[in-house]
Amino acid sequence: MAEAPQIAILGAGTFVKTQYIPRLAEISNLVNLKAIWSRSEESARGAVEIAGKHFPGVECKWGDQGLEEIIADSSILGVAVVLAGQAQVDFSLKLLKAGKNVLQEKPAAATTSELETAVSSYKSIVANTPNKPIWAVAENYRFEPAFVEGKKLMTEIGDVMSIQVIVEGSMNSSNPYFSSSWRRDFNGGFILDMGVHFVAGLRMLAGCEIVSVSATTSHVDKTLPPPDNISSLFQLENGCSGIFVMVVSSRSPKIVWRFVGLKGTLEVERGNQDGRHGYVVTFYSADGQRKSSFYQFRGVTEEFIAFINDIKQATLKKGAGYEAEPRMSFLEGARDVAILEAMLESGGKQGAPVHVKKF
Repeated sequence: MAEAPQIAILGAGTFVKTQYIPRLAEISNLVNLKAIWSRSEESARGAVEIAGKHFPGVECKWGDQGLEEIIADSSILGVAVVLAGQAQVDFSLKLLKAGKNVLQEKPAAATTSELETAVSSYKSIVANTPNKPIWAVAENYRFEPAFVEGKKLMTEIGDVMSIQVIVEGSMNSSNPYFSSSWRRDFNGGFILDMGVHFVAGLRMLAGCEIVSVSATTSHVDKTLPPPDNISSLFQLENGCSGIFVMVVSSRSPKIVWRFVGLKGTLEVERGNQDGRHGYVVTFYSADGQRKSSFYQFRGVTEEFIAFINDIKQATLKKGAGYEAEPRMSFLEGARDVAILEAMLESGGKQGAPVHVKKF
């Protein structure tokens, strides 16, 4: 049996401790976590202490020297970048230039101008690096079993007449990310950071790109950065239109995607069953029948499995002609950000239509 590939994590925050380490522990037969890096020694040690229970040999790295040691370590094939959104692209490009495969947390970048520069830089790196390193964006919604199944069911609803995405979030003081300074400093605040998930789900189910939007935004809850509410019309390439409504913090959280077609309706809604959190996928057929199935959250684990498989295959083939999992591509993450930026721009122009930048 081939030895499990070794990876490192840059970042030691809440998401690393509560999601990355536990999910990687579930698949420790497939991967070995060799190192965790943070800017400060204290932060790095906190995460290593948790990870050490599952990966006994995990090394603690911090500061400039620790980062250089990870870059110089040829046994580390992949690096997960889980840092403040504003810093991730620079770190990712530094690693890619050194030939490392990168799994970067969403959002892909803070703005479309940063995305354009990043895409250009990555193309240059790939053209000049023999092993053609992979740049993946960790958008777990594209790997959630509910959306994989929902995409299959979309073929049964016929021509789509209407799409509704309703997001009533729960970003209040009890949420561990509520006080996150980098999210508050983002243009668009939590709308951008949270919203890329819901746009990713929308795009995956629709199977067609959004070309233009018209939105209004408001700032009601002053404990949140502006805006905290957005209501947008959007139009797809195929002419179908829909609405995207997002409230960052609601007293009655609800998240649902609804596609109404000539032959039926598909609905994917956040929910729980027997204490397990996930999604309920409901299909309403033309004859009035209703069929529902529950799918537990598994997207983070599934995206790790895909990334690990990609870096193994790319290493075996030395980058020659290997096509990485398209759901994780940096361009997919860029398209999510571009849609939200267009909505926010439209909101700033009192609802004037805005074309979505293409990637």
